[in-house]
Amino acid sequence: MLMDDCIFCKIIRDEAPSHKLWENDEFLAFLSNGPINPGHVLLVPKQHIDYVFDMEEPQYSTIFRHAQKLSAVIKKTFDAPRVGLVIEGFSVRHVHLHLVPVYNVAELDPNRLRPATLDDLAPIAERLVLAMNDLETD
Repeated sequence: MLMDDCIFCKIIRDEAPSHKLWENDEFLAFLSNGPINPGHVLLVPKQHIDYVFDMEEPQYSTIFRHAQKLSAVIKKTFDAPRVGLVIEGFSVRHVHLHLVPVYNVAELDPNRLRPATLDDLAPIAERLVLAMNDLETD
């Protein structure tokens, strides 16, 4: 079930703008509009679930399998030594995994978030979508 006032549910329903990168029947990946670094991707279930540890199997395991595949594309596309994973759920009460290309230990500080417009994000989305064309994600 989707929620009327949830921004991620609105993105899923195409009622709010975003740069969607990949989706299947259960999940959606799109660029963060407050990226820590270029290539900061959010992975969400299409079902509105408030808290990650309320997810049931196999959905719980599946989101992390998709995160693993997406992180490989992000790492390669942005030549990052690592892709950091953050799950917090305070800013938006809908399960979302932050996949962030990181280059040093201090970069996952949420105080580094910088607002970005859809125009700012467009070239980054284009790079990732091209890189994801070969992504096998069942």
